[in-house]
Amino acid sequence: MPYSAEISRQQPTAILFLLDQSASMQEPFGGAEKTGDAAPSRARVLADTVNDLLQNLVLRCAKEEGVRDYFHVGVIGYGQRVRRLVQPTEGYDPGTGLVPISHLADRPQRMEQRVKEVDDGDGGTTETRVKTPIWFDPQAKNGTPMCQALDLAAQSVRDWIDQHPHSFPPIVLNVTDGEATDGDPLRYAQELRSFATDDGEVLLFNIHLSASEEAPVELPSAADEVPTDDEYAEVLFQMSSRLPFSMRSAAEQEGYSVTLDTRGFVFNADPVSLVTFLEIGTRPSNLR
Repeated sequence: MPYSAEISRQQPTAILFLLDQSASMQEPFGGAEKTGDAAPSRARVLADTVNDLLQNLVLRCAKEEGVRDYFHVGVIGYGQRVRRLVQPTEGYDPGTGLVPISHLADRPQRMEQRVKEVDDGDGGTTETRVKTPIWFDPQAKNGTPMCQALDLAAQSVRDWIDQHPHSFPPIVLNVTDGEATDGDPLRYAQELRSFATDDGEVLLFNIHLSASEEAPVELPSAADEVPTDDEYAEVLFQMSSRLPFSMRSAAEQEGYSVTLDTRGFVFNADPVSLVTFLEIGTRPSNLR
């Protein structure tokens, strides 16, 4: 059965985030919690969300003896330029651009005090200040060179698969708010998804952010479930992989109705659907 390889330190998997950092990401993210009188930008919400998710991945791998390398992780930003936003520790370069999670844990850019809501023990929540690792900051400049980002991702996963041919295949999560400005991303997405381990092809999931007040289209199973008047929505749908069994199960636990054809795609995502799907998309299977 594909997409069933056990994940261990000897047989890790890879998770690679592609983050739109174009100028339009400066715009407010509708539905986000306001700071003062204004909603935060899409770039800010996305950076905070992915930094939090990276911390959660570290915590999932934390054991008594330290952080186990179940995951190799990468973050690529694309806007003013296409670049890797996280780097391995000094003296270590796996040659793939993907960093073992223990190296990521050891090397945030800085620690910040952030206000978080936590369980108060009585069924409610309370605010507390906690130290939060920050691996990268928001940025929003220039166009949307998504094709270049997908091409760099393809290079990374190809090289990683050469080193881990029997692992659960890499998961690539692309988060964007607009059309690619450097070509047809579908061709690059198809090339990226053509790489495979013994356990299956690379998984590519797409999340489209928007300021629209229209309800998100989450995890569609057919092209006619996305807006028919938006050509870009159909392109992103076609770019997206079908969810494997473990992620369909995770989606069902979150209350989604899924089928064998359900794609890893959210169109017109709001902050809640962004967080929910990123969590679903990073649950490949059981860790040993």
